[in-house]
Amino acid sequence: MRCRRILSLWFPRLGAECLLRRMRGLPPGLFAIVGEEANRQVLTSLSAEAEAKGLYLGQPLPDARAMCPDLVTRIRNPQIEAAFLAALRRWAGRFSPWVGEEAPDGLIIDLTGAAHLFGGEEGVLAAVAADCEGLGLTVEAGIADTVGTAWGLARYAGKPGAVTRNGDAIDQEARATRSRSAKRHWIRGGAAPVTIAPPAPVARIATPGQTRQALASLPLAALRIDEKTVHGLARLGLRHVGDILGTPRAPLTRRFGRELVRRLDQALGLEEEPVSPARPPLHFAVRLTLPDPIGLTEDIMAGLDRLLPALCDRLRARGQGARRVRLQLFHADHRMQEVEIGLARASADPAMLRPLLALKLTGVEAGFGIDTLRLEAHVTEPVQARQHRGPYDPVEGCPEGEEFEKMVSRLGTRVGMEAITRLVPVDTHIPEKTAKILPVAWSKPAETWPPPCNPRPVVLFRCEPVQAHDDPMVPARFRWRRRDLVTASATGPERIAPEWWLDEPGWRSGTRDYWRVEVTTGERLWLYYAYGGAVPGGWFCQGVFA
Repeated sequence: MRCRRILSLWFPRLGAECLLRRMRGLPPGLFAIVGEEANRQVLTSLSAEAEAKGLYLGQPLPDARAMCPDLVTRIRNPQIEAAFLAALRRWAGRFSPWVGEEAPDGLIIDLTGAAHLFGGEEGVLAAVAADCEGLGLTVEAGIADTVGTAWGLARYAGKPGAVTRNGDAIDQEARATRSRSAKRHWIRGGAAPVTIAPPAPVARIATPGQTRQALASLPLAALRIDEKTVHGLARLGLRHVGDILGTPRAPLTRRFGRELVRRLDQALGLEEEPVSPARPPLHFAVRLTLPDPIGLTEDIMAGLDRLLPALCDRLRARGQGARRVRLQLFHADHRMQEVEIGLARASADPAMLRPLLALKLTGVEAGFGIDTLRLEAHVTEPVQARQHRGPYDPVEGCPEGEEFEKMVSRLGTRVGMEAITRLVPVDTHIPEKTAKILPVAWSKPAETWPPPCNPRPVVLFRCEPVQAHDDPMVPARFRWRRRDLVTASATGPERIAPEWWLDEPGWRSGTRDYWRVEVTTGERLWLYYAYGGAVPGGWFCQGVFA
């Protein structure tokens, strides 16, 4: 049976080197990425030169600038780093098709049965190093039988040993005092500091079947456990994985939790840990390069007539429809313009997309000419076959067919899809919350509207105070909107209680009794009396009947 082999790649300076590649005008040197942590700015990624100056990850930015005044910094952009890691994942596909991401700065590759294509596992590491050197990236790699062991080898194998004196490890001291530890003890007398030669570097490749031996010399942090657990084990004198390999599991679990034992079992291969490759995203784009620059709208539309069928064929082959389509126009003077359209419903029909794109071309300035067209459906959805029953395809009395979708798409192209809205019912007894507004393009019409148990006013507005006696019974006379009104008839009350599980400012006045009141001038008002709660109650008007 073939032994499973895992390759772990770690890019310790991913953030800094990613931005250095993008900002080619920036000279390499003291460079760092700054992120937000506990309401303060700290260093999250460093260049090799900055690390050589003594800067370290997690260091506050003011301290770093005090040490290196010429430090160049940039704000961290997690989206750019994630996109760069995804690009590296595609590059790593040359070693094996089974590649997974280890966010935020690592890759896990199932190398089983593929190492011989590169001359063995040593050849794989050499190829990785050569490629990353050409890309300007720093990489550490490890190969083992399990994901956990390969991860630990990539990050901790071959690290030099610690200098000790009197049995204490200097690496347990504060960072600021480590460099002076040996000198301080020598000046104060006592035994001279004994410098233990660093052990032989641990091999980056763990021999098949030798997982325990490869793990034993690694620090406990190589098990992918949290820093608090590492410090707790260090206080007990346990600093390497080998120190806990023979320790009974029950005391470890009882004191440090199940996570420590689970990570140890995963590293030893006692608990399965699969490599989950990231699924490549669906990409729908076509490009047309022109022999001579063009500038007329008719010529651009002729190019679209060649691109649209090819794009829609790709969409239909995948059972997808475009919801948003972007047209990029590359100019001869190296400028780029783009126009974007949205659709009310996903479609892969060129006849649906063409007129919408034509509406957007009115604002295009050709300048010295356009030599490349690129059309991309960057937002797509699965589409299913539908049987159309007519030009409007009525659904429960609502014209939501193909012609309606075309109309919404045309209007949305001009004013924006979010500007075309509809009302849909909400299951609640609160009058002002019985309906909500949704964009037509992203919602379906309501099949039925539940009839209210009592009539509701045609016009509903924010509660307005009414001057009347503080009495739950309908007042004979009251003042509203600077007018003195006389009650002719009243129907009610309808008692509505607030939603007790929500704290809404408008309902802090407590339970309400609603009345349909007709005044002598002919108006029919919707009044209510609030019994009071967190705020005082009284009489209010909330609507007008037809």
